[in-house]
Amino acid sequence: MKVSSGLRRIGLIGHGAIGQEITGALGRLGEEDRLAAALVRQGRSAPAGVHSLDALIDSLVGARPGCVIECAGQAAAARYGPGLLEAGIDLILSSVGILADDSVTAALLDAEHRGGGRLLLPAGAIAGLDGLVAAALAGIDHVTYSSHKPPHAWQGTPAERLIDLDHDEDEIMFFEGSARRAASDYPKNANVAVAVGLAGIGIDDTRVRLVSSRKVDDPLGVIEAEGKFGRFRFDILALAAPDNPKTSALTAYSLLQCARLEQGLPISALIQRKSNIVG
Repeated sequence: MKVSSGLRRIGLIGHGAIGQEITGALGRLGEEDRLAAALVRQGRSAPAGVHSLDALIDSLVGARPGCVIECAGQAAAARYGPGLLEAGIDLILSSVGILADDSVTAALLDAEHRGGGRLLLPAGAIAGLDGLVAAALAGIDHVTYSSHKPPHAWQGTPAERLIDLDHDEDEIMFFEGSARRAASDYPKNANVAVAVGLAGIGIDDTRVRLVSSRKVDDPLGVIEAEGKFGRFRFDILALAAPDNPKTSALTAYSLLQCARLEQGLPISALIQRKSNIVG
């Protein structure tokens, strides 16, 4: 099934677990032709029928996608993001944790200003971001994001040095701190913490708790906020991605739907709004 020429085409940076889920979903929707190109490392396979660009950003720009979904990690987002934004191409970030680095954020926003491409934040695996954006205008006093995952999901992270992941306890909270520090220390597990921070009161004032839990088989995210608007709590139990227990199975679909509907939270506006509220 061919897609309408009126629908903008999509590019990918990365074709690991998230990228493969996105291309699979496009196939199930009959929208394979929307995929313009995939930027992958040498030796990695690109989707069938799509040219592997072997890390050549000019080739990705030349494929003329309307937007590009980044799903290759923070280093790839920092390396390729500015060039895409300068070329006027919207960039949808999966590795939101990169925005905890002020210098990288400044480079991305400067490229956005020069080229006109938009730096966009998807809802990701966490519901409630729109509610946080609205509540921030009314006035938020406190925001806490708690991430509960089974012990094996924390393997390969600093948690291994802090606690015994074979623990008998039902739950162990091994980290409590700012969203900025969470994203820095746990980039593959806590990207969503930065998204919560940007949507609400900022990444330095948002508190994050990371928990190794035998009570859950899949990731449980909890957002709690309180302020002049009242109080709310969102509990989101999302199935883990089959090939990556550190991420939610919903992540790929959130990124793809952001691209398909041409909707996302503009990061520059969120940062500017936070500056205005603080000022």
